[in-house]
Amino acid sequence: MSNASQPRTFLQRWSWVIVGLVVAALVVVFLAPAASSDPDGLDRVSEDKAFVDKAKDPAYEWLPDYTIPGVDNEWASVVLAGLIGVGIVFAVTIGLGAAARAAKKRRVGG
Repeated sequence: MSNASQPRTFLQRWSWVIVGLVVAALVVVFLAPAASSDPDGLDRVSEDKAFVDKAKDPAYEWLPDYTIPGVDNEWASVVLAGLIGVGIVFAVTIGLGAAARAAKKRRVGG
């Protein structure tokens, strides 16, 4: 017998999201501290080609050097910055998905 006529619970609807967030959080907790402190590709090229001095500092940084200002423990700072980044990507993705579903409903007619 199918439960197709019964509405799904919160956990049934969002279980994949919850599992994904937990997996992403675990990846951040274990792998973010292992990130290289060497310059990224763009920084390295600017150093190698000697135009790094021409760069301007950004007007504002949300997570400078992937850390949280004011958090003294480097490991905790990097992990928190990673978790914030995952949260931002999650929120944007859910928002874009909701907008796409709403647009589809409007096109189909509800």
